[in-house]
Amino acid sequence: MKKNEFDCIVIGGGHAGIEACHAAAKIGVKTALVTIRKDRIGEMSCNPAIGGLAKGQIAREVDALGGLMGLAIDATGIQFKILNSSKGPAVQAPRAQADRHKYQDWMEQRLEQTENLTIIEAFAEDIIVENNAVAGLRCSDSGVYKTQTIVVTTGTFLRGQMYMGDDWWDGGRIEEPASNKLSASLERIGLQIERLATGTPPRIDASTIDYDKLEMQVGDKEPKPFSFLNKSISQQQVPCWITYTNEHIHQLLIDNMHRAPISSGKIKGTKPRHCPSIEAKMLAYPDKKRHRIFLEPEEAEARTIYCNGLFTSVPKDVQEKMLHMMPGTENARIIRYGYGIEYDYCPPVQLRRSLETRKVGGLFMAGQINGTSGYEEAAGQGIAAGINAARKVQGKDVVIFGRDQSYIGVMIDDLLTKGIDEPYRMFTSRAEFRLWLRSDNADRRLTALGREIGLADSDRWKLFSNKLEKINELKSYLRSHRSNSMTMWKHLGQPHNSLADNLAGLEYIRSKNYIREVIDAAIIDAKYAGYMEKQNRLAANFHSREKKKIPDDIDYNQVLHLRAEARQKFSKFKPATLGQAGRISGITPADITVVQIHLKKYYRS
Repeated sequence: MKKNEFDCIVIGGGHAGIEACHAAAKIGVKTALVTIRKDRIGEMSCNPAIGGLAKGQIAREVDALGGLMGLAIDATGIQFKILNSSKGPAVQAPRAQADRHKYQDWMEQRLEQTENLTIIEAFAEDIIVENNAVAGLRCSDSGVYKTQTIVVTTGTFLRGQMYMGDDWWDGGRIEEPASNKLSASLERIGLQIERLATGTPPRIDASTIDYDKLEMQVGDKEPKPFSFLNKSISQQQVPCWITYTNEHIHQLLIDNMHRAPISSGKIKGTKPRHCPSIEAKMLAYPDKKRHRIFLEPEEAEARTIYCNGLFTSVPKDVQEKMLHMMPGTENARIIRYGYGIEYDYCPPVQLRRSLETRKVGGLFMAGQINGTSGYEEAAGQGIAAGINAARKVQGKDVVIFGRDQSYIGVMIDDLLTKGIDEPYRMFTSRAEFRLWLRSDNADRRLTALGREIGLADSDRWKLFSNKLEKINELKSYLRSHRSNSMTMWKHLGQPHNSLADNLAGLEYIRSKNYIREVIDAAIIDAKYAGYMEKQNRLAANFHSREKKKIPDDIDYNQVLHLRAEARQKFSKFKPATLGQAGRISGITPADITVVQIHLKKYYRS
C-alpha cells in the first residue's frame, strides 16, 4: 500500500477521533488521523473531567472494549470520586478531575506509539466519493489520500462561530480556526446539516482566589480507577471548591441579557437544555436565590480554575463584574473568558446502526457531529465507529451494540430513533436495563466482545478471565454455604444484612486472597439476583423484537392501513428492526402490527 493510501482515515483528534483511530489501528487496518494540530489531540475544550452519572458508565465501557479513555484519566486524574456512593450500584458512577495538559500529552503520546496509525497535521477539506462510496480525502497540505472508509469526528469545528457579547469570530475552539470547506463537502455529498450551540465558562487564576470563603470538596480516600487494567491510583489528590451566585449577580445578568448572544437569540443553533448558560438559568429559574458554582483545578498544581456552572456568552466586562460579586472570587483574575459557540452537525437519522451514513458507503460519523455533547458520549461513538470502519475494510459483519448490552448501545439507538432537537446527553434514566448496565460490570458485558473483534489485547483478556473465574468460584461457594438458616447467597440478597460488610473477613474468603473487586461483584450480583430475573425476562422479549429485521428497501407508501404519521416517521428514521421501529416517538403498537403483517406477506424469505 502506498504512502498516501489508507484503509481508514479519521478526521478530528478529539475524544471521538482518538477512540476511532486507535480502535481501527488496533484491529489491524492501516489508519490515519487527520487533525489540525497534533499538540491539541485530546484537548479538554470544556470541563477538564471524565465521568459522571451515566457518563462514567460509558467511559468504563470504552475501557472494557480496549479503548484509551479510562487509562488516560487514571494516569492523569487529580481527584477521583464515586458519585451516588450512598445509593445502589446501578446509579453509582465514577468521576475524575483531570490535569488537562497531562491528559492531552498522554493521549498524543499513546497515539504516536500505536502501530498501524499515522498522524497527519492538516485540514480535511473534501471527501471524495465514487459510486456512492468513499474513495479518498483531500486535505489542505495538498495531499489526496485514498481510503475505503472515513470517520468524521469534527466536534464544534464545522463552520464554527464563537460569540462573546457583541463580538463574534470564526473558530472551532479558542485559538483554532473553523473547518468550513469540509462542511461544504458534506453538503455536496447530500447530507443534511443543521446548527447546534453550546458555551464555556471563564477560567481564572487560582492564586487570586480567597479559599477561606469557599466550601472545600475532596475526593474519595481510596480512589477507584476507571480502567479495569488498573488496581489503584497513586498520584496525589487535590481539592475542588464550591461557591454560589447571588441576587446581585442575577440582576446583573438580567440587565445585560440583551448582550448575551446565546440567550438573546443572536445564536440561532439549539442550545443544551441540560447544561445551560448562567444567564439562561436566570430566565428558567427566576425565583431561585442562588446557583452553586464548582471551582475545579485544571492542573495538579492548581494554576487555573475552571468555573463549572458559569457557562456564559456575556461580554468581558459583565463576566468580570459577575466574578467580583461572588464569594471567594472578589479579586479573581480571568485568564480566559467564557464564550458561546455555534457549529454544524448532521442529524443522526441519516446513519445506520453501525454509524455509517446511509447516503455514502464507508462514511462514518461520531461525536458532536451526530448531535451529542460530552467527552464520554463522543468516545463511546468513536470506538463504535472505529470498530465498524475497520470491520468494513476487513469484509466482516458490523458490530451492533444492544440497549441491553451497554450505554453505548442505548445512546446510538436513541440517536437513530428519537432524532435530535437539542444536544444529546446520556442519563441513567434513558436505559431500561440500567440494573445490568452498571459501571462495576462493564468488563463482564463487553470485554469478551472486545477480545473477539481484536481490540482487547492478551493482557486484558488474561486479567479479565482470571477475575471472572474468581467471581464464579466465590458465587458457587456462597450458594452452597449457609448463614442464619439460609444460603449466604440468599442472605446477601436480603435488605439491611451485615453479611455483606463482614464477607471479606470470613476465613474462606481470606484464604483465597480474593481482591475487593471480586468480592464486590459477588455481593452486587446476589443483591440484584431477583431484579435481574425480571430484567432477563424483559430482555428476552426485547430480543425477540430486535431479531425481526426490516429490509432497507421497504417502501412504507406501499404498506396498507399504515397511518400517515407512522409512514412519515418510518420513512425518515428507517428503523432496522421492529424493536427499533417501536421506540420511535409517536409510533403505536398498532403501527408495528401493520408493518409486521406487511413483512410476513411480502418478505417471507
